[in-house]
Amino acid sequence: MDLIAVAAGDSERPLEEEVGARVLERHERLFILNGREIPVWAQNVWLEPERFEFKSISEAAKKLRSIQRNWWPHSVTAHRRAGLIQEGLPPLKPKPLVFGGPVPSSPMGAFALLDENTMVFSPRCTSVFPDGIVEFVENKTEPPSRAYLKLWEFFTVSGRRPAAGETVLDLGSSPGGWTWVLDQMDCRVISVDKAPLAEKLPVSDRVRFVNESAFALDPKAVGAVDWLFSDIICYPERLLELVHKWMKAGVVKNFVCTLKFQGPTNFTVIREFQKIAGSELRHLHCNKHELTWSYCRD
Repeated sequence: MDLIAVAAGDSERPLEEEVGARVLERHERLFILNGREIPVWAQNVWLEPERFEFKSISEAAKKLRSIQRNWWPHSVTAHRRAGLIQEGLPPLKPKPLVFGGPVPSSPMGAFALLDENTMVFSPRCTSVFPDGIVEFVENKTEPPSRAYLKLWEFFTVSGRRPAAGETVLDLGSSPGGWTWVLDQMDCRVISVDKAPLAEKLPVSDRVRFVNESAFALDPKAVGAVDWLFSDIICYPERLLELVHKWMKAGVVKNFVCTLKFQGPTNFTVIREFQKIAGSELRHLHCNKHELTWSYCRD
């Protein structure tokens, strides 16, 4: 085994389709894989997996403690036994993250029991958050929907974000969750949609709303912007055309866009996005049947 991938609760099917014949074993949402390519549909990927046969709970806990402090269980079977192993490890009490606050710097290992006496574990994973889940202290009064959490999560896990005073473009912005986030970060926001922003959305005079279709907007008329954001509800093929248009115009430095899949997952268009050199695709915990694509030069 080379990697272990953990699917989000609603993304088992696309992860299964993505990894295909690479699967050596599957245990519910946990996929044991051949090959080192990181699946984009995984919620978390265990990068250094090992299998360990043990005779007692104390032996399993001792093995993990000998490697490092932080371990999080992904329980697939023998749940009580996994819980007892966890009790033998240093306690972890993760708290919801205040957006903009410090991100955990210590590695978060992961382990799972495949049966009563077989454990798989990895001291290093793609996420430093337990099971790849980022939980925030939410603002439940100002944003018009929970879509704003996608941006919070992207900025947190990628370490990339616009600086105060930068000019950013939010395409298909209504009802305004992403515009609200960017305004809160002191950006100059060009917010574009044919539908208005939420009536009571609290935004500053840094926000300029443009009542126009995101697809009809002329990049040269907008001019240079530091970041382009899009959470537009559209087919991924149409989003790809939009991205290519703005990249060709050469007026945008950085992109963050949501690919929304309606019906079956379109792996052809996923591969087209992956061909854009220097870009990344990831499945955020806050994504549903979606992926977040980014191209960041800053």
